[in-house]
Amino acid sequence: NFVGGGLMDGKAVGGDALSFLFQWSFCSVASTIVSGGVAERLTLPGYMIFTSVMAGFIYPTVVSWSWGPSGWLGDRGFSDFAGSGVVHMVGGVGALCGAAIIGPREGRFASHDAWQFTPHSVPFVVLGTFILWVGWFGFNCGSTGSMSYVEDAASAALVGVNTSI
Repeated sequence: NFVGGGLMDGKAVGGDALSFLFQWSFCSVASTIVSGGVAERLTLPGYMIFTSVMAGFIYPTVVSWSWGPSGWLGDRGFSDFAGSGVVHMVGGVGALCGAAIIGPREGRFASHDAWQFTPHSVPFVVLGTFILWVGWFGFNCGSTGSMSYVEDAASAALVGVNTSI
């Protein structure tokens, strides 16, 4: 089911739609990681083009290597729970490449006081941190993939505790 196979024919129920939603969410996270690396340096149309390439080609390729039924990384014992490697590696490498290509922010490091940085809004920083923290519970606990048995729920609970720590 590479890139939503079976979802467009109206037959997707349960597992297929769930898998699509998870991959869509993880792909969105990988793409938004890049936005932090290119902030204030890339125009919206440029970012939209990059996001299309990331979502349409880069992310699905790396995911098929890692999580696909015949992925060469998975065949060699690669294990990635909740996207900690795949999602963040793809996003981080994309951000690094984008920042290297675009270069530094114009004027940001030109003056003698460039080392000083004042956040725009401390309450929004805190709010964003809490929103991310709550979102991680959905991603990480939901990545157990099932809650059919007591063992599955216990596994999800352990993941939740580790997420909170």
